[in-house]
Amino acid sequence: MVISSDSRWEMVDAITRQTITYGTYKQTLKDVLGDLTVKPLTGIPVAVAALYAFWSIFTSFAGTLVTDGFMVKIFDGYWLPWLQSVWPDPTSWHYFLFVGNPAADTCFEAFGMLTSGLFVSIGVVLPAVFIFYLMMTILEDSGYLPRLAVLMDSVLHRIGLHGYAIVPTILGLGCNVPAVTATRILETKKQRFIMMTLIALFIPCGAQLGIMMSVLPGNLMGVVMLCLVIGFGIFGFVLNKVIPGENPEILVDVPLYHWPVKEYVAKKLWNRTKGFLKEAVPFVLFGVLVVNLLYLGGVIQALANLLEPIFVIWFGVPKETVGPLIAAFLRKDLAIAQLTTIPMTTYQMVASVVLVTIYFPCVATFVVMLREGWKELCAAIAVLFVVVFIYGGIIHAVGILLGVA
Repeated sequence: MVISSDSRWEMVDAITRQTITYGTYKQTLKDVLGDLTVKPLTGIPVAVAALYAFWSIFTSFAGTLVTDGFMVKIFDGYWLPWLQSVWPDPTSWHYFLFVGNPAADTCFEAFGMLTSGLFVSIGVVLPAVFIFYLMMTILEDSGYLPRLAVLMDSVLHRIGLHGYAIVPTILGLGCNVPAVTATRILETKKQRFIMMTLIALFIPCGAQLGIMMSVLPGNLMGVVMLCLVIGFGIFGFVLNKVIPGENPEILVDVPLYHWPVKEYVAKKLWNRTKGFLKEAVPFVLFGVLVVNLLYLGGVIQALANLLEPIFVIWFGVPKETVGPLIAAFLRKDLAIAQLTTIPMTTYQMVASVVLVTIYFPCVATFVVMLREGWKELCAAIAVLFVVVFIYGGIIHAVGILLGVA
């Protein structure tokens, strides 16, 4: 039996009258903090500060460990030279598949299963995912995340969602798979469909974010994220207007603030990181293998020639971007890493990264979306292709107007 939103609220009122007794109340410091973080006047600055701290810690930890730390030194200074020295016949097909380009000086450039494949998943992505899940767990267990949901409710209502949609949104920045699953907390089919589609389009996972920081120079990471945020808002608004259905008010339990229990934090962090490794490493290695086989078979070149007018004229990116887009179905972080092997201007790199991000969801996300229903998946894919074509063209047009394309 389906219960309407109004009936749910009537049921809540009835249960409240029967179970709650009222007496004197003494406000505590936790109550004061709780109130301050849900009221817009004080809550918005706190949310901005919290998310800025979240992002700063994420980029500092991941960037330092990968770029300035020992990951690059280990993989480029020891692992790659060792593989190149011990693997027989650098001109063979198996060398190309497993080690990659024999002239490469870095694992990023080599693009072999045992070079780029391991470096992307272990050297770049793992540190980014680890720190993301650690901060996410702390926000979740401290009681701040439900308050952020309440605070974001009025904003997200404009695109057909309610405040708790912020949870799958933030989860998607770690991994789109649990984010799509988390859309079940939303109350209507309309809300779940909009959120699932927006996750697949505009929410880059932690793996992608880690690679983006490695391949995008200067402040271009901010430009890419701005494009994604604008797209999230515009197409969320359009979907809300086009798709029929209810948009009920938020109903969420807001717990008291409390210190996270370190044992629970450690357990959650271990389970989430372990789950990522089980999912990411095999797909990255398999993705490199498939893409290299397609290169050897001439498939990538044939598709690049066929789709050249769309990519060059409409999207404003090199036709060689076809290869990374094929890899994106397996792992989007792998696809973004592959972009570094293509000669491009600064604008083309930004446009290509955005294009890969809003392109077809990775296979793991695809499978989870299929579990939500094949009709919903087909509708989401139709929306996705329309958005990619329209938004990719808009970004190119803006680039032309600004004189950078």
